[in-house]
Amino acid sequence: MTVGTQMQQAIAGIQSAAATMKTFSLETQDQNAKKEFQQIAQDLENALQTLENRRKYIEKQEPQFKQQ
Repeated sequence: MTVGTQMQQAIAGIQSAAATMKTFSLETQDQNAKKEFQQIAQDLENALQTLENRRKYIEKQEPQFKQQ
């Protein structure tokens, strides 16, 4: 498995987790839980942005890892 494939899998996993947290936030009536789910989703979005930036850097440095 290439670095590019592994990075794309990690990105997809974080996107999925963030979406799940957003869904939990929308479905709960507990305001504390809602805030916690929203915070987790935001933290995951921040991590996602970091990974996206890293993916772009890797692809720039090593074009063979670029995903089609």
